[in-house]
Amino acid sequence: MKEPVYIIEETLLRRNLQLIADVAKEADVEIILAFKAFALWKTFPIFREYISSTTASSLSEARLALEEFGAKAHTYSPAYTDEEIDDIVKCSSHLTFNSLSQYKRFNDRVEGKASIGLRVNPEYSEVGTMLYNPCAPGTRFGVTADKLPETLPANIEGFHCHCHCESGADVLERTLVHIEEKFSKWFPQLKWLNLGGGHLMTRKDYDVPHLINILKGLHERYPWLKIILEPGSAFAWQTGPLVSHVVDIVEDKGIRTAILDVSFTCHMPDCLEMPYMPEVRGAEIVEDLADDKSQISNPKPQFVYRLGGNSCLSGDFMSSWRFDHELKVGEEVIFEDMIHYTTVKTCMFNGISHPALAMLHKDGKMEILRRFGYEDYRNRMD
Repeated sequence: MKEPVYIIEETLLRRNLQLIADVAKEADVEIILAFKAFALWKTFPIFREYISSTTASSLSEARLALEEFGAKAHTYSPAYTDEEIDDIVKCSSHLTFNSLSQYKRFNDRVEGKASIGLRVNPEYSEVGTMLYNPCAPGTRFGVTADKLPETLPANIEGFHCHCHCESGADVLERTLVHIEEKFSKWFPQLKWLNLGGGHLMTRKDYDVPHLINILKGLHERYPWLKIILEPGSAFAWQTGPLVSHVVDIVEDKGIRTAILDVSFTCHMPDCLEMPYMPEVRGAEIVEDLADDKSQISNPKPQFVYRLGGNSCLSGDFMSSWRFDHELKVGEEVIFEDMIHYTTVKTCMFNGISHPALAMLHKDGKMEILRRFGYEDYRNRMD
């Protein structure tokens, strides 16, 4: 294929789903898919073999849960609106309010139709990047313990707490200390506790047995609480690449840039926002050319390139990768692990070509799930 394409590999997806299903069974918890990280609905028949619910943060996501996944969503939004709340409720089994003011405004339109929850803020998070830290000072997410009444309204059945991002089991263990310290006195009034997402249990170095033990311990302390986790990245972690192609090579001030038919800002936005350096197949990340010891004998870097997107944003590039050969126009450049938090966040800035979506099935056959064209760009402006 000469077009750019995201390829999700069914075998790798099923590997993650099986691990997640095993954790849920062993720890006696419910683990659900967060659409904010992955929402390729044509894969939902596979997901339904392993999980039974999803989590939504908008009307569109809630409708996707009901209409395409086939089950009502666990829904949380920072703020619901008069125009959307009733439709969201129709698509939701659980609905969490972000604030007491939102609860007071809308709870009568939810009561009896969905299990009502309240997002709480433990004022503790180990997420280092402030852009992704939901407990940073001044956060707009959740209610702190000092603002809760001693007795909760009778129709609040659960607490929702999200303060992780691609975190390990040890982080959950430390976070639970703060959650229980601040909020456990209300647990006897609740039916469920949602520990949010960011539990990257499918990462190779993740301590899965420790996670299971932590969750079992939580059950022992509060046996009446149903425990829910809603990771996103964990489901699609390491399940497939973004395949791009070199369209030009340019050089300025000794820096060579391979311009690709994909864009960081349009198709891999977290690389610039987080930021993090993606792995490129067959290439080595060069963090600092000045400290590159392999260049001592030959001070001119060989086969080292910036990779540049094909948008008009000046900063739509990342540095640097060393290849074992000189890149040529038309050659593939493959970005590994580009399924989670990519396909859900892409945009059509500049109207540049959007990568296709494909699935590599277990039998080795490639299926194109969707191609994008001019009409997709035009209709967004219609």
